[in-house]
Amino acid sequence: MTSTSTPPGLARFNDLGEHAALAALHEACASTTWARRLIAARPYATADDLYTASDAAMAELTAADLAQAMAGHPPIGRPKPGDPTSAREQRGMAGASEELKADMLELNLAYQEKFGHVFLICATGRTGEQMRDAVRERIGNAPEREREIVRTELGKINRIRLARLVEEDAHA
Repeated sequence: MTSTSTPPGLARFNDLGEHAALAALHEACASTTWARRLIAARPYATADDLYTASDAAMAELTAADLAQAMAGHPPIGRPKPGDPTSAREQRGMAGASEELKADMLELNLAYQEKFGHVFLICATGRTGEQMRDAVRERIGNAPEREREIVRTELGKINRIRLARLVEEDAHA
């Protein structure tokens, strides 16, 4: 393999039919608009090209698109049963004390009541305490400010998930 060739996982993604590509991207982000923009820009020569396209698509999402994207994320501390992705990403909460879990539940509910959606943070590599502190800090934000923070956090999550998608062949 030469350094100019497309990595195998990315080549496989580029070659997927539209339906299969939409399904694969839906695993990364529940926004149909985001997924369609990424599919329309194929083929990608490098993973960085894919990440750049993801960031650009994320920047253009409407409030409704963001709501669709957020609907695919479970609350912090309560990963979807049987979903290894959310369990892996929320690993920082796995060993949390009952007190911390109770705090997160209460804060999640207060946040959701204020903003109308789950508290969303790129949880990968964060401890339960760091996530709790972040929701405590962000619950005081104005809705417009919080929507832009959520957009940034979704972008980070999407990059991590896209990396897993296009690097799968290397780990198979």
